Amino acid sequence: MRRVRYEHTGGPLFTEEVPVAAAGPGELLVRVEAIGVTLPVVRKVTEAAEPIALGGEIAGEVVAVGAGASRFTVGERVTGLCFGHGYADFALLDEAMTSRIPDAASAVDAVALVRSGLVALGALEAARPEPGESALVTGAASGVGHLAVQLARLRGASRITGAVSGPGKADFVRGLGADEVVTYDCADWGEPVDYALDAVGGSLLTPAVAALAPGGRLVAYSSGGGTIQAYDLLVGAKSVIGFQMALIARRRPELYERWRQELWRLHADGALRPAVHGEFALEDAAKAHAVIESRSNLGKVVLIP
Repeated sequence: MRRVRYEHTGGPLFTEEVPVAAAGPGELLVRVEAIGVTLPVVRKVTEAAEPIALGGEIAGEVVAVGAGASRFTVGERVTGLCFGHGYADFALLDEAMTSRIPDAASAVDAVALVRSGLVALGALEAARPEPGESALVTGAASGVGHLAVQLARLRGASRITGAVSGPGKADFVRGLGADEVVTYDCADWGEPVDYALDAVGGSLLTPAVAALAPGGRLVAYSSGGGTIQAYDLLVGAKSVIGFQMALIARRRPELYERWRQELWRLHADGALRPAVHGEFALEDAAKAHAVIESRSNLGKVVLIP
């Protein structure tokens, strides 16, 4: 089978031929049909001290079931988070991190919706939104952010501000339901908001906190790091909440599954529309990574083996 990997920090990415792995205990061997490209994986390629397996969200058909795995059978279509080599024709999924794809949905739908949607929905839940409150979403055109804008509206946000890297994304974000769109370099991010979902971190944490109304909450779920001055929180009685999807998956599997079902229900109803920026061949993984690195994507970037 084909597999994408790299040999040193920064790449380049290349495709190699390797044997198909066998499904171990509790694992599913999946013939991969779609792979979601994420910023955390791209950052690991460019920043990690040692090469890593290119994993992440995948979707496809079960072709073998490991010992002890009983929830799925050969031939079922599934999606899940691959912790090993996921940029490949075949990949292994931990059965506990896997869910079925509804008959009416495609593999591309699955990688555009499930993992990114879980992060968006989880971050929104962490913000404890009340109907009628206003919201700010940074990275509003990203794979997670564009779903967060839609979910905030579905949860009753009265006003949504989308923050993006450039003005070329404004029409896309407004089309998702945002009332206002600002770029990161704007001195004024508009009227204060009750809560913010921050996908960017780094130097943008300061203006995101400044955009909160008194008593506002910021949910940080970015891998971009950053620091916040305690005084900036104190003077406005503001709060910052950290959110990580992996902790929910490990510690609250019943909640993880309930959120997955909610996402598929909203998708089936036409209320939640995942957008795909582009589909790239496996051999063009470097091009897909370049799109993410340039922050030019509008929605999800997907690899197709």
